[in-house]
Amino acid sequence: MTVAPADLALATAPSERRRRIRDYVRRHPTIVMGGLGLGLMALIAILAPYLGTTDPQALSPIQRLRWPSATHWFGTDMLGRDVYSRTIYGARVSLTVGLSVALLSITFGLSLGLVTGFNRWADAVLMRVMDGLMSIPAVLIAIALMALTRASLENVVFAITVAEVPRVTRLVRGVVLTLRDLPFVEAAVAGGTSLPRILWRHIMPNTLPPLLVQGTYTAASAMLIEAILSFLGAGTPPNIPSWGNIMAEGRSLFQVAYYIVLFPGGFLSVTVLAMNLLGDGLRDALDPRLSRRM
Repeated sequence: MTVAPADLALATAPSERRRRIRDYVRRHPTIVMGGLGLGLMALIAILAPYLGTTDPQALSPIQRLRWPSATHWFGTDMLGRDVYSRTIYGARVSLTVGLSVALLSITFGLSLGLVTGFNRWADAVLMRVMDGLMSIPAVLIAIALMALTRASLENVVFAITVAEVPRVTRLVRGVVLTLRDLPFVEAAVAGGTSLPRILWRHIMPNTLPPLLVQGTYTAASAMLIEAILSFLGAGTPPNIPSWGNIMAEGRSLFQVAYYIVLFPGGFLSVTVLAMNLLGDGLRDALDPRLSRRM
């Protein structure tokens, strides 16, 4: 009995696919681990209502300060609210803040970096502003901005974005300064290509790999800053369950009910670790010099 070439190709396709997956996992384990961890957290945030949770704001004073049990997996807080439900729903806040800040800071930082890298007058003015912002810790900038506005998720995203944009702008500016004197850019200028087209076709695509890596670190930093702001009472409103708010409410009871701080703190640590692992893996994969050594 002979085997047709088409049948043989179909039989070998799954094994070839599995081999490629194994090779990718072996070459980029940090991307796989970080991506899986981040994907798991995103899945938890999306499916929060279906993971055995209750209303995170439901009060039950008679059930207050109950230790973890089969009824309340992560225990209850001083108002009888289920810590498990609040922690799971808190993933939505942290991931929303992290991804929103990363997207906005990359958008504004890319625009400012492209302009300052090609325009000396804009560079002289805008980069001095960016230097001034970078001289102040991001947490202090966010606290100052939050003090001028009311507590809300949108204002938290805005405050952290303002603090993160200078770092992205400086990164893009450095890449643009490196690229603008290369032969392919000079050839485009000599050929009469307009500046916007040069930026769009030749410069911006080369800034995307470092921006992608920076975006993961920005998202991780934004989640930490949001937790710090909420812990200090300058972040999201108390009625919004976030990991920082939960830890802030449980700090006064840490000696008698440390689980209120333990579980949201653990979720925050795992999420930030996954984000940093993903960033390290992307840096190794996208940097040609590192990939050759690997």
